[in-house]
Amino acid sequence: MDHLDSTRNDHKDFLKGSLEQFLPNPLLMFQKWYQTAFEKNCPSPHAMVISTVSAIGQPSSRVVYMKEVLEEGLVFYSNYKSKKGRDLESNPHISALFFWEVTEQQVRLEGKVIKIAPEMSDAYFASRPRISQIGAWASHQSETIQNRAALELLVEEFEAKYPNEVPRPPHWGGYLIEPHYFEFWQGRLGRLHDRICYVRKGEDWEIKRIAP
Repeated sequence: MDHLDSTRNDHKDFLKGSLEQFLPNPLLMFQKWYQTAFEKNCPSPHAMVISTVSAIGQPSSRVVYMKEVLEEGLVFYSNYKSKKGRDLESNPHISALFFWEVTEQQVRLEGKVIKIAPEMSDAYFASRPRISQIGAWASHQSETIQNRAALELLVEEFEAKYPNEVPRPPHWGGYLIEPHYFEFWQGRLGRLHDRICYVRKGEDWEIKRIAP
């Protein structure tokens, strides 16, 4: 991977904004930044890297899609029996990261997860494409499978089992990230980036500027 050496000289200046004004509530601040990223056509602005930690302390990360912003936090959906689901069952602490290159902004948050109400999961599951609904039944997420054909056979079996409406599997649903920490990062000239963090203090948020 010799080409990595060339990235040393691939540094660019960040010139697209500053972080001088911010809102008292980080979820409102997040929504403002997300809306800007969306309007500027950032690729998959709702994609976030979530990191979980297993019962033995092994961290792992993956990209998932944020599906909703509530007053309490951010919502995503998953298989509860997946690797991340098992991690969160034993250790509900989580971190999430958004990076929007077009706006030169990054948001990082930390918190704990809880499962959302089954009715919310039912409503979202019902809105998904049929193939995604069938896939939630057919895929034993994170488990070893013999080959692709075995997975496709399971898809056919569940297609036959549910010719009409597909119910939500009990092992599939939503998580709510209840954040206690937010960090907003704005790229700046000379790597002297702006970083503002929000720390939960009871019902309020303490706001601090931290060094880049």
